[in-house]
Amino acid sequence: MGSRFCLVFVVFCFTAVLILTVYLHSANNRTFYELCTLKAERNQLKQQLGNKQLRLENLTNPVAISQRLEPQIYTD
Repeated sequence: MGSRFCLVFVVFCFTAVLILTVYLHSANNRTFYELCTLKAERNQLKQQLGNKQLRLENLTNPVAISQRLEPQIYTD
């Protein structure tokens, strides 16, 4: 009876370890996916910020301002 209990206990422990391993593996994959998603989102936001900075620099560039004012000077 004791050896049968020992065998059941070993099988139970082995099954629990396998279930825990699968759970940790899926959690690791989920974390990796979230990390990749956040990195991609961050890169996209950096790109958008860079584009907005370029637009702002173009709008505040003195040459661009004078080019916008010239047509108004000639029409007045």
